[in-house]
Amino acid sequence: MNALNRSLILLALAAACACGATVRVADAQALRRALRAPSPGTLIAIEPGEYPEGGHAGGLAGTAEKPIVIAGADPEHPPVIRGKYVCMQLSRAAHVVLRDLVFQGASGNGLNIDDGGTLDKPSHHIVLERVTVRDIGPRGNADGIKLSGVDDLLIRRCTIERWGSGGSGIDMVGCHRALVTECTFRHGDRKGANAVQTKGASSGVVVYRCRFRAAGQRAVNMGGSTARSVFRPPGATYEARQIAVIGNTFVGSLAPVAFVGCDGGLASFNTIVHPRMWVLRILQESAGPHFTPCRNGIFRRNVVVWRAELKSTVNIGPHTAPATFRFEDNWWYCGEAPARSRPKLPAAERGAIVGRNPDVRIDGPRVTAANARTHGAHAPEAAAEFARIGPSLAPWACQQARRLSQQPGK
Repeated sequence: MNALNRSLILLALAAACACGATVRVADAQALRRALRAPSPGTLIAIEPGEYPEGGHAGGLAGTAEKPIVIAGADPEHPPVIRGKYVCMQLSRAAHVVLRDLVFQGASGNGLNIDDGGTLDKPSHHIVLERVTVRDIGPRGNADGIKLSGVDDLLIRRCTIERWGSGGSGIDMVGCHRALVTECTFRHGDRKGANAVQTKGASSGVVVYRCRFRAAGQRAVNMGGSTARSVFRPPGATYEARQIAVIGNTFVGSLAPVAFVGCDGGLASFNTIVHPRMWVLRILQESAGPHFTPCRNGIFRRNVVVWRAELKSTVNIGPHTAPATFRFEDNWWYCGEAPARSRPKLPAAERGAIVGRNPDVRIDGPRVTAANARTHGAHAPEAAAEFARIGPSLAPWACQQARRLSQQPGK
Protein backbone atom coordinates (compact mmCIF):
# COMPACT_ATOMS: atom_id res chain seq x y z
CA MET A 1 0.00 0.00 0.00
CA ASN A 2 1.46 3.36 -1.00
CA ALA A 3 1.75 6.38 1.28
CA LEU A 4 -1.24 8.14 -0.29
CA ASN A 5 -3.59 5.20 0.28
CA ARG A 6 -2.36 4.77 3.83
CA SER A 7 -2.98 8.45 4.53
CA LEU A 8 -6.50 8.17 3.14
CA ILE A 9 -7.18 5.21 5.43
CA LEU A 10 -5.90 7.13 8.43
CA LEU A 11 -8.08 10.10 7.50
CA ALA A 12 -11.10 7.80 7.26
CA LEU A 13 -10.32 6.24 10.63
CA ALA A 14 -9.85 9.67 12.17
CA ALA A 15 -13.23 10.76 10.78
CA ALA A 16 -14.79 7.66 12.34
CA CYS A 17 -13.31 8.80 15.66
CA ALA A 18 -15.13 12.12 15.30
CA CYS A 19 -11.99 14.04 14.42
CA GLY A 20 -10.02 13.32 17.57
CA ALA A 21 -6.25 13.27 17.79
CA THR A 22 -4.26 10.75 15.73
CA VAL A 23 -1.27 9.14 17.45
CA ARG A 24 1.03 7.21 15.13
CA VAL A 25 2.90 4.33 16.72
CA ALA A 26 5.94 2.55 15.28
CA ASP A 27 7.48 0.72 18.27
CA ALA A 28 6.41 -1.06 21.44
CA GLN A 29 7.42 1.77 23.77
CA ALA A 30 5.35 4.27 21.79
CA LEU A 31 2.39 1.88 21.85
CA ARG A 32 2.48 1.51 25.61
CA ARG A 33 2.81 5.30 25.95
CA ALA A 34 -0.17 5.89 23.64
CA LEU A 35 -2.35 3.56 25.71
CA ARG A 36 -1.75 5.37 28.99
CA ALA A 37 -4.46 8.02 28.80
CA PRO A 38 -5.94 8.62 25.34
CA SER A 39 -8.78 11.11 25.23
CA PRO A 40 -12.16 10.36 23.62
CA GLY A 41 -11.89 10.29 19.84
CA THR A 42 -8.20 9.36 19.80
CA LEU A 43 -7.00 7.14 16.95
CA ILE A 44 -3.93 5.09 17.83
CA ALA A 45 -2.59 4.07 14.40
CA ILE A 46 -0.05 1.24 14.68
CA GLU A 47 2.39 0.90 11.80
CA PRO A 48 3.19 -2.53 10.29
CA GLY A 49 5.80 -4.58 12.12
CA GLU A 50 6.19 -6.69 15.24
CA TYR A 51 5.58 -5.38 18.74
CA PRO A 52 6.72 -7.33 21.83
CA GLU A 53 3.70 -7.09 24.16
CA GLY A 54 0.99 -4.48 23.88
CA GLY A 55 0.92 -4.04 27.63
CA HIS A 56 -1.99 -3.34 29.97
CA ALA A 57 -4.28 -0.34 29.77
CA GLY A 58 -6.81 0.54 32.45
CA GLY A 59 -9.70 2.96 32.18
CA LEU A 60 -9.75 3.67 28.43
CA ALA A 61 -12.88 5.79 28.12
CA GLY A 62 -14.23 6.91 24.80
CA THR A 63 -17.79 8.05 24.25
CA ALA A 64 -20.58 6.93 21.91
CA GLU A 65 -19.77 9.83 19.58
CA LYS A 66 -16.00 9.68 20.10
CA PRO A 67 -14.76 6.11 20.61
CA ILE A 68 -11.09 5.38 21.16
CA VAL A 69 -9.81 3.41 18.16
CA ILE A 70 -6.70 1.20 18.24
CA ALA A 71 -6.04 0.11 14.67
CA GLY A 72 -3.44 -1.06 12.22
CA ALA A 73 -2.35 1.85 10.07
CA ASP A 74 -2.24 -0.42 7.01
CA PRO A 75 -5.07 -3.00 7.01
CA GLU A 76 -3.26 -5.05 4.37
CA HIS A 77 -0.23 -5.41 6.66
CA PRO A 78 -1.60 -5.41 10.22
CA PRO A 79 0.87 -5.09 13.08
CA VAL A 80 1.71 -8.27 14.99
CA ILE A 81 1.55 -7.80 18.76
CA ARG A 82 3.29 -10.63 20.54
CA GLY A 83 3.10 -11.48 24.20
CA LYS A 84 4.80 -13.51 26.89
CA TYR A 85 1.71 -14.20 28.98
CA VAL A 86 -0.84 -11.81 27.42
CA CYS A 87 -0.43 -9.85 24.20
CA MET A 88 -2.68 -6.98 25.33
CA GLN A 89 -5.04 -6.42 28.25
CA LEU A 90 -7.72 -3.73 28.57
CA SER A 91 -9.49 -3.25 31.91
CA ARG A 92 -12.48 -1.02 32.65
CA ALA A 93 -12.76 0.01 29.00
CA ALA A 94 -15.69 1.90 27.45
CA HIS A 95 -16.40 2.74 23.81
CA VAL A 96 -13.21 1.23 22.41
CA VAL A 97 -12.62 -0.19 18.92
CA LEU A 98 -9.80 -2.60 18.02
CA ARG A 99 -9.34 -3.13 14.29
CA ASP A 100 -6.83 -4.71 11.87
CA LEU A 101 -4.53 -6.17 14.52
CA VAL A 102 -2.78 -9.52 15.02
CA PHE A 103 -2.20 -10.97 18.49
CA GLN A 104 0.19 -13.90 18.52
CA GLY A 105 2.25 -16.19 20.68
CA ALA A 106 1.21 -15.57 24.29
CA SER A 107 1.33 -18.43 26.79
CA GLY A 108 -1.81 -17.18 28.61
CA ASN A 109 -4.39 -15.21 26.61
CA GLY A 110 -4.05 -13.39 23.32
CA LEU A 111 -6.33 -10.45 24.05
CA ASN A 112 -7.83 -9.87 27.51
CA ILE A 113 -10.70 -7.43 28.13
CA ASP A 114 -12.21 -7.28 31.62
CA ASP A 115 -13.92 -5.16 34.25
CA GLY A 116 -10.87 -5.01 36.50
CA GLY A 117 -12.58 -7.26 39.03
CA THR A 118 -15.36 -4.76 39.78
CA LEU A 119 -18.23 -7.11 38.97
CA ASP A 120 -20.99 -4.49 38.86
CA LYS A 121 -19.12 -2.11 36.54
CA PRO A 122 -18.45 -3.95 33.28
CA SER A 123 -16.37 -2.84 30.37
CA HIS A 124 -18.84 -1.88 27.68
CA HIS A 125 -19.46 -0.88 24.07
CA ILE A 126 -16.46 -2.66 22.60
CA VAL A 127 -15.88 -3.50 18.92
CA LEU A 128 -13.33 -6.04 17.68
CA GLU A 129 -13.12 -6.04 13.89
CA ARG A 130 -10.73 -7.88 11.59
CA VAL A 131 -8.63 -8.99 14.54
CA THR A 132 -6.55 -12.16 14.21
CA VAL A 133 -5.48 -14.17 17.26
CA ARG A 134 -3.25 -17.20 16.75
CA ASP A 135 -0.83 -19.61 18.38
CA ILE A 136 -1.83 -19.03 21.99
CA GLY A 137 -0.78 -21.46 24.72
CA PRO A 138 -0.34 -24.08 23.35
CA ARG A 139 -1.07 -26.00 26.58
CA GLY A 140 -3.58 -25.43 29.34
CA ASN A 141 -6.43 -22.97 29.82
CA ALA A 142 -5.15 -20.37 27.36
CA ASP A 143 -7.77 -18.37 25.45
CA GLY A 144 -7.52 -16.54 22.18
CA ILE A 145 -9.79 -13.76 23.44
CA LYS A 146 -10.69 -13.67 27.15
CA LEU A 147 -13.67 -11.50 28.08
CA SER A 148 -14.65 -11.11 31.74
CA GLY A 149 -17.44 -8.67 32.53
CA VAL A 150 -18.00 -7.07 29.11
CA ASP A 151 -21.41 -5.80 27.97
CA ASP A 152 -22.56 -4.54 24.56
CA LEU A 153 -19.88 -6.19 22.47
CA LEU A 154 -19.40 -6.76 18.74
CA ILE A 155 -16.82 -9.23 17.39
CA ARG A 156 -16.89 -9.08 13.59
CA ARG A 157 -14.82 -10.67 10.84
CA CYS A 158 -12.15 -11.93 13.21
CA THR A 159 -10.02 -15.06 12.88
CA ILE A 160 -9.02 -17.15 15.88
CA GLU A 161 -6.82 -20.18 15.36
CA ARG A 162 -4.75 -22.51 17.53
CA TRP A 163 -5.46 -21.64 21.16
CA GLY A 164 -4.63 -23.54 24.34
CA SER A 165 -5.37 -27.25 24.70
CA GLY A 166 -7.79 -26.54 27.57
CA GLY A 167 -8.91 -23.06 26.58
CA SER A 168 -11.30 -21.33 24.21
CA GLY A 169 -11.04 -19.29 21.05
CA ILE A 170 -13.36 -16.74 22.67
CA ASP A 171 -14.15 -17.21 26.37
CA MET A 172 -16.94 -15.04 27.82
CA VAL A 173 -17.44 -14.93 31.58
CA GLY A 174 -20.39 -12.80 32.66
CA CYS A 175 -20.81 -11.05 29.32
CA HIS A 176 -24.10 -9.67 28.04
CA ARG A 177 -25.63 -8.40 24.79
CA ALA A 178 -22.88 -9.60 22.48
CA LEU A 179 -22.73 -10.50 18.78
CA VAL A 180 -20.04 -12.70 17.24
CA THR A 181 -20.46 -12.64 13.47
CA GLU A 182 -18.61 -13.55 10.27
CA CYS A 183 -15.69 -14.96 12.24
CA THR A 184 -13.52 -17.98 11.49
CA PHE A 185 -12.32 -20.52 14.06
CA ARG A 186 -9.70 -23.16 13.23
CA HIS A 187 -7.97 -25.50 15.61
CA GLY A 188 -8.10 -29.28 16.06
CA ASP A 189 -10.79 -31.71 17.15
CA ARG A 190 -8.99 -33.09 20.18
CA LYS A 191 -7.25 -29.94 21.37
CA GLY A 192 -8.81 -26.76 22.68
CA ALA A 193 -11.92 -27.09 24.78
CA ASN A 194 -14.15 -24.68 22.85
CA ALA A 195 -14.20 -22.16 20.02
CA VAL A 196 -16.84 -19.89 21.63
CA GLN A 197 -17.82 -20.27 25.28
CA THR A 198 -20.47 -18.22 27.12
CA LYS A 199 -20.56 -18.89 30.86
CA GLY A 200 -20.53 -17.28 34.31
CA ALA A 201 -24.10 -15.93 33.87
CA SER A 202 -23.55 -14.70 30.33
CA SER A 203 -26.74 -13.80 28.49
CA GLY A 204 -27.98 -12.28 25.26
CA VAL A 205 -25.13 -13.66 23.12
CA VAL A 206 -25.61 -14.31 19.40
CA VAL A 207 -23.21 -16.31 17.21
CA TYR A 208 -24.16 -15.68 13.58
CA ARG A 209 -22.66 -16.66 10.22
CA CYS A 210 -19.36 -17.94 11.61
CA ARG A 211 -17.21 -20.78 10.28
CA PHE A 212 -15.89 -23.49 12.58
CA ARG A 213 -13.33 -25.93 11.18
CA ALA A 214 -12.14 -28.63 13.61
CA ALA A 215 -12.75 -26.00 16.29
CA GLY A 216 -12.08 -27.86 19.52
CA GLN A 217 -14.04 -30.39 21.51
CA ARG A 218 -17.15 -28.16 21.74
CA ALA A 219 -17.28 -25.61 18.97
CA VAL A 220 -19.94 -23.50 20.72
CA ASN A 221 -20.34 -24.09 24.44
CA MET A 222 -23.56 -22.44 25.65
CA GLY A 223 -22.66 -22.40 29.32
CA GLY A 224 -19.84 -24.17 31.12
CA SER A 225 -18.45 -24.39 34.64
CA THR A 226 -17.57 -21.23 36.55
CA ALA A 227 -16.60 -20.36 40.12
CA ARG A 228 -19.60 -18.72 41.83
CA SER A 229 -17.42 -15.84 43.02
CA VAL A 230 -17.02 -14.49 39.47
CA PHE A 231 -20.61 -14.78 38.28
CA ARG A 232 -21.88 -11.57 36.73
CA PRO A 233 -24.46 -10.90 38.10
CA PRO A 234 -23.72 -12.57 41.43
CA GLY A 235 -26.27 -15.15 42.49
CA ALA A 236 -27.40 -16.06 38.98
CA THR A 237 -28.89 -19.55 38.79
CA TYR A 238 -27.62 -20.34 35.28
CA GLU A 239 -24.28 -20.48 33.49
CA ALA A 240 -25.84 -19.06 30.33
CA ARG A 241 -29.22 -17.76 29.27
CA GLN A 242 -30.70 -16.70 25.93
CA ILE A 243 -27.80 -17.76 23.72
CA ALA A 244 -28.55 -17.99 19.98
CA VAL A 245 -26.39 -19.87 17.45
CA ILE A 246 -27.77 -19.06 14.00
CA GLY A 247 -26.61 -19.64 10.44
CA ASN A 248 -23.15 -21.07 11.16
CA THR A 249 -21.09 -23.77 9.43
CA PHE A 250 -19.41 -26.48 11.50
CA VAL A 251 -16.98 -29.03 10.06
CA GLY A 252 -15.56 -31.52 12.57
CA SER A 253 -15.31 -30.99 16.36
CA LEU A 254 -16.20 -33.68 18.88
CA ALA A 255 -19.52 -31.88 19.46
CA PRO A 256 -20.32 -28.77 17.41
CA VAL A 257 -23.00 -27.52 19.85
CA ALA A 258 -23.25 -27.98 23.62
CA PHE A 259 -25.92 -26.74 26.03
CA VAL A 260 -24.20 -26.74 29.45
CA GLY A 261 -26.13 -25.29 32.37
CA CYS A 262 -27.94 -23.18 29.80
CA ASP A 263 -31.48 -21.86 30.23
CA GLY A 264 -33.03 -21.09 26.86
CA GLY A 265 -30.43 -21.73 24.17
CA LEU A 266 -31.15 -21.83 20.44
CA ALA A 267 -29.28 -23.55 17.58
CA SER A 268 -31.01 -22.91 14.26
CA PHE A 269 -30.19 -22.88 10.53
CA ASN A 270 -26.70 -24.28 11.05
CA THR A 271 -24.90 -26.66 8.70
CA ILE A 272 -23.16 -29.37 10.74
CA VAL A 273 -20.80 -31.71 8.89
CA HIS A 274 -18.94 -34.75 10.24
CA PRO A 275 -19.04 -34.26 14.00
CA ARG A 276 -16.67 -36.73 15.61
CA MET A 277 -18.67 -38.01 18.62
CA TRP A 278 -21.99 -36.19 19.09
CA VAL A 279 -24.10 -33.65 17.23
CA LEU A 280 -25.02 -31.86 20.44
CA ARG A 281 -24.61 -32.26 24.19
CA ILE A 282 -26.96 -31.46 27.08
CA LEU A 283 -24.91 -31.20 30.27
CA GLN A 284 -24.91 -29.71 33.76
CA GLU A 285 -21.40 -29.01 35.02
CA SER A 286 -22.25 -26.45 37.73
CA ALA A 287 -24.15 -28.51 40.27
CA GLY A 288 -26.15 -27.66 43.36
CA PRO A 289 -29.73 -26.86 44.39
CA HIS A 290 -29.38 -23.17 43.49
CA PHE A 291 -28.68 -23.98 39.81
CA THR A 292 -31.43 -24.33 37.23
CA PRO A 293 -30.95 -27.58 35.31
CA CYS A 294 -30.01 -27.23 31.67
CA ARG A 295 -33.36 -26.74 29.94
CA ASN A 296 -35.52 -25.18 27.24
CA GLY A 297 -33.08 -25.55 24.38
CA ILE A 298 -34.26 -25.40 20.77
CA PHE A 299 -32.58 -27.23 17.87
CA ARG A 300 -34.27 -26.53 14.54
CA ARG A 301 -33.87 -26.21 10.78
CA ASN A 302 -30.28 -27.44 10.94
CA VAL A 303 -28.61 -29.67 8.33
CA VAL A 304 -26.68 -32.49 10.00
CA VAL A 305 -24.45 -34.87 8.03
CA TRP A 306 -22.41 -37.48 9.88
CA ARG A 307 -20.30 -40.57 9.43
CA ALA A 308 -20.81 -43.97 11.00
CA GLU A 309 -18.12 -43.18 13.61
CA LEU A 310 -20.57 -40.93 15.48
CA LYS A 311 -21.04 -42.20 19.03
CA SER A 312 -24.61 -40.90 19.36
CA THR A 313 -26.68 -37.99 18.17
CA VAL A 314 -27.19 -36.42 21.58
CA ASN A 315 -25.08 -36.81 24.72
CA ILE A 316 -27.20 -36.24 27.85
CA GLY A 317 -25.61 -35.75 31.24
CA PRO A 318 -27.15 -36.03 34.72
CA HIS A 319 -29.11 -33.26 36.46
CA THR A 320 -30.43 -31.87 33.15
CA ALA A 321 -33.96 -31.49 31.80
CA PRO A 322 -33.69 -32.97 28.29
CA ALA A 323 -37.47 -33.44 27.92
CA THR A 324 -37.84 -29.63 27.85
CA PHE A 325 -35.79 -29.40 24.63
CA ARG A 326 -37.52 -28.88 21.29
CA PHE A 327 -36.37 -30.46 18.03
CA GLU A 328 -38.05 -29.09 14.91
CA ASP A 329 -37.65 -29.49 11.15
CA ASN A 330 -34.03 -30.67 11.10
CA TRP A 331 -32.40 -32.48 8.15
CA TRP A 332 -30.60 -35.65 9.28
CA TYR A 333 -28.32 -37.69 7.02
CA CYS A 334 -25.76 -40.41 7.71
CA GLY A 335 -23.66 -40.37 4.55
CA GLU A 336 -22.19 -43.85 4.94
CA ALA A 337 -25.50 -45.51 5.84
CA PRO A 338 -28.57 -43.45 4.88
CA ALA A 339 -30.87 -46.07 6.39
CA ARG A 340 -29.35 -45.25 9.80
CA SER A 341 -30.09 -41.52 9.54
CA ARG A 342 -32.92 -41.36 12.07
CA PRO A 343 -31.54 -39.72 15.22
CA LYS A 344 -32.23 -40.76 18.79
CA LEU A 345 -33.53 -37.64 20.52
CA PRO A 346 -34.74 -36.95 24.08
CA ALA A 347 -37.98 -35.42 22.77
CA ALA A 348 -40.18 -36.04 19.77
CA GLU A 349 -39.37 -34.04 16.66
CA ARG A 350 -41.83 -32.63 14.20
CA GLY A 351 -41.16 -32.03 10.51
CA ALA A 352 -37.82 -33.85 10.31
CA ILE A 353 -36.23 -34.80 6.98
CA VAL A 354 -34.44 -38.12 7.48
CA GLY A 355 -32.19 -40.10 5.15
CA ARG A 356 -32.38 -37.77 2.16
CA ASN A 357 -29.01 -36.59 0.83
CA PRO A 358 -28.65 -32.79 1.26
CA ASP A 359 -25.64 -32.90 -1.12
CA VAL A 360 -23.20 -31.20 1.23
CA ARG A 361 -19.92 -30.29 -0.44
CA ILE A 362 -16.75 -28.94 1.13
CA ASP A 363 -14.58 -26.81 -1.17
CA GLY A 364 -11.85 -25.29 0.97
CA PRO A 365 -13.53 -22.82 3.34
CA ARG A 366 -16.80 -23.01 1.41
CA VAL A 367 -19.46 -25.50 2.52
CA THR A 368 -22.68 -25.86 0.52
CA ALA A 369 -25.78 -28.05 0.72
CA ALA A 370 -27.31 -27.91 -2.75
CA ASN A 371 -30.44 -29.91 -1.94
CA ALA A 372 -31.19 -28.24 1.40
CA ARG A 373 -32.19 -24.77 0.31
CA THR A 374 -34.61 -24.20 3.18
CA HIS A 375 -32.35 -25.56 5.91
CA GLY A 376 -28.89 -24.83 7.23
CA ALA A 377 -26.54 -21.87 7.05
CA HIS A 378 -27.29 -20.80 3.49
CA ALA A 379 -31.07 -20.83 3.73
CA PRO A 380 -32.59 -17.37 3.11
CA GLU A 381 -34.64 -17.88 6.26
CA ALA A 382 -31.45 -17.84 8.34
CA ALA A 383 -31.09 -14.09 7.82
CA ALA A 384 -34.73 -13.60 8.75
CA GLU A 385 -34.20 -15.64 11.93
CA PHE A 386 -31.25 -13.46 12.87
CA ALA A 387 -33.14 -10.25 12.07
CA ARG A 388 -35.93 -11.40 14.37
CA ILE A 389 -33.81 -12.63 17.29
CA GLY A 390 -30.47 -10.79 17.16
CA PRO A 391 -31.62 -7.22 17.87
CA SER A 392 -33.74 -8.38 20.80
CA LEU A 393 -30.73 -10.03 22.48
CA ALA A 394 -27.87 -7.71 21.49
CA PRO A 395 -29.38 -4.45 20.18
CA TRP A 396 -26.30 -2.20 20.24
CA ALA A 397 -24.01 -4.82 18.71
CA CYS A 398 -26.48 -5.60 15.92
CA GLN A 399 -26.88 -1.91 15.19
CA GLN A 400 -23.10 -1.48 14.94
CA ALA A 401 -22.76 -4.52 12.66
CA ARG A 402 -25.45 -3.17 10.37
CA ARG A 403 -23.77 0.24 10.25
CA LEU A 404 -20.37 -1.24 9.45
CA SER A 405 -21.76 -3.50 6.72
CA GLN A 406 -23.21 -0.46 4.96
CA GLN A 407 -19.85 1.33 4.76
CA PRO A 408 -17.86 0.92 1.50
CA GLY A 409 -15.14 -1.70 1.79
CA LYS A 410 -16.48 -3.02 5.11
